[in-house]
Amino acid sequence: DVYKRQARAYGTNNLPDSSNMCHETSSVALPESIGVPVGTCTLDDFAKTDCIFFFGQNVGTSSPRMLHQLQQAAKRDVPIITFNPLRERGLVEFTNPQAPGEMLSGAATPISSQYHQVRSGGDTAAMMGIAKALLQQEEAGPAGGSVIDWDFIKEHCHGWDDWSTAVKACSWSDIEARSGLTRGALEAAAHVYAQKSSVMFIYGMGLTQHRKGVETVQTMVNLALMRGNVGRPGAGICPVRGHSNVQGQRTVGITEKPAMVPADKVKALFGIDVPQKKGLTTVEACKGVIDGSVRAVIQLGGNLVRSVPEHRLVVPAWRRLRLTVQILTKLNRCLLYTS
Repeated sequence: DVYKRQARAYGTNNLPDSSNMCHETSSVALPESIGVPVGTCTLDDFAKTDCIFFFGQNVGTSSPRMLHQLQQAAKRDVPIITFNPLRERGLVEFTNPQAPGEMLSGAATPISSQYHQVRSGGDTAAMMGIAKALLQQEEAGPAGGSVIDWDFIKEHCHGWDDWSTAVKACSWSDIEARSGLTRGALEAAAHVYAQKSSVMFIYGMGLTQHRKGVETVQTMVNLALMRGNVGRPGAGICPVRGHSNVQGQRTVGITEKPAMVPADKVKALFGIDVPQKKGLTTVEACKGVIDGSVRAVIQLGGNLVRSVPEHRLVVPAWRRLRLTVQILTKLNRCLLYTS
C-alpha cells in the first residue's frame, strides 16, 4: 500500500506487477462471461465436488498446498481429468509428507483418473471437442436424459445458438490436429462430465499466459455453463493464482489503470492526487527496458527478469538500465544482472 502511494505521489501509475503476468486474461474473460473477475469456488467446494477438470497448472511445483485437497477428492473416488502437455508428478500421484504412514511405506494416492497430454496451446481445441461430444450425446437422446442443463441455460445464459453453432462447425479432424488428442480421448472426458452433477474447472497460467488466453478461458466457462456448473456447491470456476500477492496487489490498489483506484479516498486520506495517465503493464515495461524508453526500475520483491517469458531479451537490456533498486528479503538473479 505504501509502495503504490509512493509511486502516485511521484506522479506515475507505472506499477507493473505479477498480476499482469498471471491472470490478466482472467480479469478480462471472466467479467464478460460470468460478471465477476475472480473464481466462483472456495476450498469448501473440494469436499462437495463429484468431478474436477484440471487445465494448465503444475500443481506440485506451483501450488503444492492444493495437493492435499486433490488427494482427499481422489480418495473419495472423484474423477480428476487433467489436461497438461507435461506429465507432472503431482497430478499423477501424491505421497503426503505430513502423513508418517505414507512417508514410511512410500504409499502414493493416484490423482488423475484421466491424464491428457494436450498439445501446447491446444486447450481450446480440446474443450471444443468435449463440448462437441456433449452435443452429440444430446442429439443421440441418451437413455439417462438430457446432458445439457437447458433450465440453467434459459435462466442464466445468452448466446447459446452462437456457441452451439461454433462447436458444431468444428470438425473432429481439426480438433484432433490442434489439440493433439484423439476423438476417443475427448469423448471419454465428455462421458464422465455428462454423468457428474457438480464439477469444478481448475486452471492455471497454462491457459492464461498466451495470446489466446481470453478466448481459452471463455471457452472453458462455456463448457461449464453447458451443464450449469456455476453457482452451486462443489461446482464452478477456479483460477489458480501464481502466489497470494497476485490477489493482494489488486486489493490494495497496485494497478496501472487509474480508473481502478479510489482517487477521492487517496486524496482525502493522504493528500495525493492520483495521476490520470495509464501506467505501464509488465509487458509494456519490459518492452520499454528493451527499447531504452524505460531507464530505471524500482522493484519490490519478485524476480522480474527471470519471470518474464522473454528473459533472453530482457537480460542484456536490463544491464543497460541507468538505475535499478531492489527491495528484497532474499537474493535473486535480478541483482546479478545489475550493471
